[in-house]
Order: sequence, then C-alpha cells, then structure tokens
Amino acid sequence: MARVAIVTGGTRGIGEAISLALQKTGLTVAATYAGNAERAEAFAARTGIAVYQWDVADYDACQAGCAKVAADLGDVDIVVNNAGITRDGTILKLSYDDWKAVIDTNLGGCFNMAKAVFPGMRTRKWGRIVNIGSINGQAGQYGQVNYAAAKSGIHGFTKALAQEGARAGVTVNAIAPGYIDTDMVAAVPADVLEKIVAKIPVGRLGQASEIARGVVFLCSEEGGFVTGSTLSINGGQHMY
Repeated sequence: MARVAIVTGGTRGIGEAISLALQKTGLTVAATYAGNAERAEAFAARTGIAVYQWDVADYDACQAGCAKVAADLGDVDIVVNNAGITRDGTILKLSYDDWKAVIDTNLGGCFNMAKAVFPGMRTRKWGRIVNIGSINGQAGQYGQVNYAAAKSGIHGFTKALAQEGARAGVTVNAIAPGYIDTDMVAAVPADVLEKIVAKIPVGRLGQASEIARGVVFLCSEEGGFVTGSTLSINGGQHMY
C-alpha cells in the first residue's frame, strides 16, 4: 500500500509542484487549500489528487483534517508544510492583525500539523516532515518582519523537532527557497523583480519543480539519514 502524504497549500505554485512530484513517485497525495475551491477542484480533476479544505492556522481544523485524510486514504506518513501567506509592511505600518496572521499561518501551521501526525509517525517508526522556509527567513527582508520571523522560526522548529523524531525513524527537515517563478513573485513590479534577479548568481528565478525535487529526496527512503537540516535552493543568492 502506498504511503500517504499531505501537502498543505498543495494546489498551486510551489505546493502544486510538490504534490505532483510526490504523486509521480507512487505516493498517495492529499493537497490542502484554504479558500479557492474552484481552483482546487480543477486541480483535483486534472491530477486525480484528493483535495481537502482547512486553515492550517486553526489547530482543531488540522486535527480534524488529518484524521479525515487518514480515514479516507490511510495513515499519514509524510507532511509537507508549504502553506503560507504574506502581509508585508514596515513595522511602523504593520498592524498586529497582520503580524499575527502570518505567524499563525506560516509558523503556527507547522506546529498544528505536526501535532496531528507526529504521534502516529513515532508509533509506526517512520515519518517525514518537510517544512518550507524561505531565504528571507535566513537573511531577513525589508518590510517583512512578520514573514521573516515566521520563516526563521520554521528553521529552529525543524531542528528541535528533528531531535524528537530521530530515534523513531521520523525525519524533520526544511527547504529554504529563494525567489521562485510563481504567481506571488510574478506580482512583484517588473523593475523590482529585475533588481532581485540581478542579485541571484545563477542569473534567473528558480522553478517550482526545483523545490519539489528537493522535497522528493527528503521524503524518500534514501533521505533517512538527513534530519534537522535546511536545504537552501536559491541560486546562490544567500550562502551560509
């Protein structure tokens, strides 16, 4: 029986690429989405991947959603915490609600999902959790104190949780993408995007499929000796 993977925010952008790449390896994939039901249903029809709607910032919804996936598809052995939002603004303009929304979704979502699946992974002595961080969580970014804090928190969360799962066969890793050619990046003004690309040593934006290939490795049997690590996929823009 194929292992079951949940990809949060898995119906578009980087999440879509991850869902498709994991499906291609023979996994049974469930993709979650927050609000765009029409797009999610079109994704499901096109790919055959089951879709589920819940807000990863909602603890109870994550518990119920993961239980529903397990009942429908089987025990959840892999989770990719990809869902995330932005609410950009300098701290002088940033509201508390915008701060809290980003922290609760981007970082809190990782906690909520891990709480739902980690006990079962430990019991079964196998599991993979991959958290999608960001170059901006490593290097910081003007006007993104909320986003950078949440993504930086993901990297620390990953290292700590990895220590709890290691002896039980549960690996926990992160991927820190650089600037990827997605709808979110496409919304950046052309002159700003040009300056961003100029700072990337390889001279281009990344592709969502390049992030997905990293996820596939970390979720594989062959990735079992890698845990507590952050894989930077950023074209050389930030090295440390």
